[in-house]
Amino acid sequence: MKKLFLVVLIAAGLTSCNQEKTAYVDTTKLIQEYSEMKDVEAKFTTKSDRVKTELDSLARGFQQEVQEYQQNMGALSNTQRQETEERLMRKQQAIQQQQQQMGNQLRQESDVVIDSIVTKVKEYVREYGKDNGYTYIFGSNESANIMYAKDGLDITEEILEKLNSGYKKTE
Repeated sequence: MKKLFLVVLIAAGLTSCNQEKTAYVDTTKLIQEYSEMKDVEAKFTTKSDRVKTELDSLARGFQQEVQEYQQNMGALSNTQRQETEERLMRKQQAIQQQQQQMGNQLRQESDVVIDSIVTKVKEYVREYGKDNGYTYIFGSNESANIMYAKDGLDITEEILEKLNSGYKKTE
């Protein structure tokens, strides 16, 4: 009887040793509430507003030229009207092209910075998992990869707090 009890005790001990430690993080919340991401979003909002102001100024100047042309077109010869219309069309196309280029440039810059932040967060979660003995840390987002998890397995706040405390704001 003692041997059977000892075997059961050893088996129970081995089973508990092999339990895997798992948790999950809400990846959307983690990225959105990370201080560095908030700073980057604010920086790009400011930059986008500045570009929009610049482009709006160009567009207003162009509209003013068009209005002046419309007011004075009666005094122009057919050749002058045609030349002015061609010049205005080229200018309009140039402004549209500049708007598109600046928008694309902002998006590309933003994508590069955001990708580097996402990579940094993933690496932090990976290191956190290693340092804290996790076998798996799953990511959950609005598409609901994790449909149910036991209370206490969500470590989003803990990781977010440590990420934010380690972030040094640079100007």
